[in-house]
Amino acid sequence: MLPLILLDDWLKRALQEDLGTGDVTTDLLIDSGQQGKAVMLAKESFVLAGLDVAIRTFTLLSPLVKAPSRLEDGQLVKAGTALLTLEGPLAALLSGERVALNILQHLSGVATLTRRYVDAVAGTGVKILDTRKTLPGLRVLEKYAVKTGGGTNHRSSLSEGVLIKENHIQAAKGIRQAVERIKIGAPHTLRVEVEASTLEEVEEALDAGVDAILLDNMSNEMIRQAVKRVRGTVKLEVSGGVNLETVRDIAETGIDWISVGRLTHSAPGVDISMMLEKV
Repeated sequence: MLPLILLDDWLKRALQEDLGTGDVTTDLLIDSGQQGKAVMLAKESFVLAGLDVAIRTFTLLSPLVKAPSRLEDGQLVKAGTALLTLEGPLAALLSGERVALNILQHLSGVATLTRRYVDAVAGTGVKILDTRKTLPGLRVLEKYAVKTGGGTNHRSSLSEGVLIKENHIQAAKGIRQAVERIKIGAPHTLRVEVEASTLEEVEEALDAGVDAILLDNMSNEMIRQAVKRVRGTVKLEVSGGVNLETVRDIAETGIDWISVGRLTHSAPGVDISMMLEKV
């Protein structure tokens, strides 16, 4: 479930950005107290995500807006499907339309792209992970959309796990030194993962006693060698060079996780419209 109350401040800023000093067109055309009914329609097939946030956008403009019928997030909808019906003050429906659609189109796009990756590796046992490559301020929403699409969330923030990357290794003057320092200071409940771009670095990480290794931009043959060397003693994650054409072959090397930045930073929005049915 999305913590909607925690999103209110962000939604209010999004509405303020769009409204500016006021919706001039609506204010001049719509009489006070005028009521309306609108429906949101899918214009293509996609995985639905973010409907609660869309509804909340309208109720922040007017608590009198109601949603008498709606679908549920996670559903695969077809073109022409009615996603949501809204009733209430017409001004609120018109003024909130763009912000609500922007959110719903983007989150549904993330969920849809995630589902495509999950389907592509079906049967391999590999989990598709997101990354921290999210739009600023939208991480909670985008990671929710990834889960809705069947993916798995990686760290939501830097505080949620240890991932020692190339620059950390350079700063610490080596993998062993970095891991030793981390293990002295980090809570024992945090998984320690190290990035490796060579098989030699995989060996160093294993000797240092890590919990997981991120294989960065390795060829499939190198990944298979790493899998053979590790023999299930630690979790293996693959990142870099992953797309819908390559993800199945990577999954079949025997690794555990594949992280895909494009789930959030490059997911295309889906096509949704909102039409008035009654004024």
